[in-house]
Amino acid sequence: MNKSAVKKIAVLTSGGDAPGMNAALRAVVRTANHYDIECFGVREGYNGLINDDFTKMGPRSVKNIIGAGGTILRSARSLEFKTKEGRQKAYDNCVKHGIDGLVCIGGDGTFTGAKIFNEEFGIKVIGVPGTIDNDIFGTDNTIGYDTALNTAMDAIDKIRDTATSHNRVFFVEVMGRDAGFIALNSGLATGAVDILIPEKKDSIEDLFATFERAEKAGKSSSIVVVAEGEQLGSIYDLAKATKAGFPDYDIRVAILGHIQRGGSPSCADRVLASRLGFGAVVGLMKGKTNVMAGLQSNNLVFTPFEEAIKKHNEINQELMLLSEILAI
Repeated sequence: MNKSAVKKIAVLTSGGDAPGMNAALRAVVRTANHYDIECFGVREGYNGLINDDFTKMGPRSVKNIIGAGGTILRSARSLEFKTKEGRQKAYDNCVKHGIDGLVCIGGDGTFTGAKIFNEEFGIKVIGVPGTIDNDIFGTDNTIGYDTALNTAMDAIDKIRDTATSHNRVFFVEVMGRDAGFIALNSGLATGAVDILIPEKKDSIEDLFATFERAEKAGKSSSIVVVAEGEQLGSIYDLAKATKAGFPDYDIRVAILGHIQRGGSPSCADRVLASRLGFGAVVGLMKGKTNVMAGLQSNNLVFTPFEEAIKKHNEINQELMLLSEILAI
């Protein structure tokens, strides 16, 4: 590869943690080392840039972390970085350490901050998509999504054992504030009778019709998977409404919550994170900036932050139909 456009880079993890962030960090540090680029880790996201919390990293700094969940650099949402003064402090610290490129691992909030930072101060920035929601445009999967899916699937499988033993209806809430990818895929994988997601106009009438169909088909227990961002109301409201409509049902609510965010990353997430961490460093070496590294159809691609933030991956309508056909 030709002479690198960067000599010293810094890497940070920001926003919500996701399994595989450590694998991405490891790839960034070791790729930089391979190409003789100095690499610093920044603790607690953009707060670390502001507070001068930089640490020199080499190949041994990232040993044995590929399988660890969370992020060894820690993560935080930085309010101060949203101010011009905060970003000025961050830039001054980058200048102090001679940083000429930044790898930001996180979601759309992280990329928004990186984009503004680049536009104000000209420092080269590349994003790596680490978020379990899979709601970032420009990559088929985000780091942490596959692991979160498998965690949700395992939990719902266990809940099904109880539902079947007691003829119960379970409403199970999975993560996904604005996106139903986890709900749709985990629901399909576990045979949920219905899946409620923010992207679909759901109604109580449709839900009740599904229960009636399930009864006619002889189903004695049911699981409804609900994305946390579902527009119909809270999972407790849905359970209450269903109890009113079907007084004989024994209804339970389970919220999977943050167990989905933790845990050791799956093989797919470790490989994806490694490829994207490598891709981010290579992108900086080629002089790219204000872009996100992603994988599309198994190829490394770079998407401008603007598109990655504004556009959204569409829910697959065929999967929606499939989940309905296979549920009853």
